[in-house]
Amino acid sequence: MKLKEIGKNILKTVEITNISENGIWIIIKEKEYFMPYSDFPWFKNAKIKDIFNVKLINEKHIYWPALDVDLDVDSLENLEKYSLIYK
Repeated sequence: MKLKEIGKNILKTVEITNISENGIWIIIKEKEYFMPYSDFPWFKNAKIKDIFNVKLINEKHIYWPALDVDLDVDSLENLEKYSLIYK
């Protein structure tokens, strides 16, 4: 039996690495993204603990339970394809 089969993966697949006055840096599956508040306004006035409480769901979505924000990972790479702000 291999160690991979008996143990659980404790490596984080999503992690907030920095919160600045301009936005948030996040790593998802070893790739880093910047989320500016101008495109992701839900985070601008959010509590730090709520921003750090992020989950990767089914390899394609990230979710912030306390903020009720759900984003497709593809939207971070192709923002122009997604209407992130309701008009």
